[in-house]
Amino acid sequence: MNRKALRGSLLLLLGSVIWGAAFAAQRVGMDHVQPFTFTGIRMLLAGLVMIPLAALSARKSGEKRTEEQRREQRRGGLACGLFLFAASSLQQVGLVYTSAGKAGFITALYVVLVPVAGWLLFRKQPGKIIWAAVILAVAALYLLCMPAEGFTLERGDLMLLGCAVCFTGQILCVDHYAPRVEGYALARDEFLVTGVLSLAVALATEEIRMEGILEAAFPILYAGICSGAIGYTLQIVGQREVNPTVASLLMCLESVFAVLTGAVLLGERMTVRETVGCVVMFTAVILSQLSSVIMEKRKARA
Repeated sequence: MNRKALRGSLLLLLGSVIWGAAFAAQRVGMDHVQPFTFTGIRMLLAGLVMIPLAALSARKSGEKRTEEQRREQRRGGLACGLFLFAASSLQQVGLVYTSAGKAGFITALYVVLVPVAGWLLFRKQPGKIIWAAVILAVAALYLLCMPAEGFTLERGDLMLLGCAVCFTGQILCVDHYAPRVEGYALARDEFLVTGVLSLAVALATEEIRMEGILEAAFPILYAGICSGAIGYTLQIVGQREVNPTVASLLMCLESVFAVLTGAVLLGERMTVRETVGCVVMFTAVILSQLSSVIMEKRKARA
């Protein structure tokens, strides 16, 4: 591995650590503020941090945007922001009812859902390995979400499943708009749309107390600046120097770090059944990425 690839891999690994620890920060933050208040403030904070980064990126590129490109930018930010708002809301509320580690692994289902959704919507054949990954993911969800004595899903688990579906839509939306617009600006608009919508819901349904916000300041700052702005920047910089399939694998490690930080910081302990579910889910995630490698090799030979 050359020096640039190694540097890119380390940046993506750091991003995964940051994202994984964010699950613990989100749970701690909700000891003091309600879910939509937390999400609204953290997303607006991330958007504000991205404003100077987007301006600096535009200045460096020196490219003047046409009116049509600016409209495309706004459409992309709105569409991606709506998906991110739905995903973040379901995740944040779901975390009230489940552990940080469990939430991290259920959310990771989007890695399997993305290629499946691509096949359903755009007829992009994912390959046989993906279907094996889907079966493993379903088995993992059963172990994670279903109690040994019954077949009922917990409320938080259902919300996190919905979160994974919404993140799938967000990823496909970003995949559509990213080649057409400036990446930092897309992130800025996405965060701002999510923040405004979350705060609007918070104002209508929650009691916003300044005392609670101050008590949750560290988790909010971490989730907004580190998990949002810094994590996204590390992803952009890292992926410039790493094969996209390898990058996806590294980013999937956020699930592992969600479990580790939940155990270290929150004292969470998973049952043997849930631990096996986590291992099976991570296996499904790896298979979904290995499928991409095989498909790329087949295309290269054709």
